[in-house]
Amino acid sequence: MGDVAKDLTAGTVGGAAQLVTGHPFDTIKVKLQSQPTPLPGQLPKYSGAIDAVKQTIAAEGPRGLYKGMGAPLATVAALNAVLFSVRGQMEALLRSHPGATLTISQQIVAGAGAGVAVSILACPTELIKCRLQAQSAVAGSGTAAVTLKYGGPMDVAKQVLKSEGGIKGLFKGLVPTMAREIPGNAAMFGVYEALKQYLAGGSDTSGLGRGSLIVAGGLAGASFWVMVYPTDVVKSVIQVDDYKSPKFSGSVDAFRKIRSIEGFKGLYKGFGPAMARSIPANSACFLAYEMTRSALS
Repeated sequence: MGDVAKDLTAGTVGGAAQLVTGHPFDTIKVKLQSQPTPLPGQLPKYSGAIDAVKQTIAAEGPRGLYKGMGAPLATVAALNAVLFSVRGQMEALLRSHPGATLTISQQIVAGAGAGVAVSILACPTELIKCRLQAQSAVAGSGTAAVTLKYGGPMDVAKQVLKSEGGIKGLFKGLVPTMAREIPGNAAMFGVYEALKQYLAGGSDTSGLGRGSLIVAGGLAGASFWVMVYPTDVVKSVIQVDDYKSPKFSGSVDAFRKIRSIEGFKGLYKGFGPAMARSIPANSACFLAYEMTRSALS
């Protein structure tokens, strides 16, 4: 099996592990990010992450925490296969000779290149996911049974294609998606390789055990969100913004309005769930990737 095929297969397995582990955290993150700004004197719909979990389970049952997983599950193979295979090809281009160990700077460049490629696939998937996760929060205090607008991932896609400008509508939020994926993946892969080399005591990381890979993967995932979290907030509010009566004219306008109304803390809504998700989810992803890649070698 060639290197590209190995990366495609291992990336798919890693992505599936990441999704199953992290999706409930992601649901809570998006709900906190996209809930309406309360009027003066009113309380927000969710007081925090724990309250969002309680309200979601009370209104929708435990399945509510996995709402919107159909879209990323359907495309997880493509997204993670592209991410890891493009990164692998970038690594091959950056090596001075076959088998050469890349520097951390080169790993950062490889991660950024992978981020460019994955953004194209991630944008419509993220839009569908965010619409499904956020619809009960966007509706304010209404009950989930009354406020459901979308019946599922395919219904979101159909409605967007029909009433929001066709294919262009599915790529709403592409700019902030790229502004998240490019620096985020550059940081994540750079930190991952740096930690692996640190834990191995040198550039040969082939002997690292599962525990070391879990630690490196978890901290690398955390570095992704530390680098780009405000961009993710902007992406989420742009993608769930009403098409006919938009609150925001674009990414810069969204950033300015969130900052002016809610302060900088508004750009970190849902940061707790995002960090809580990133560590176990990316530990699972990188461990599954490395084990699958090793098994195929």
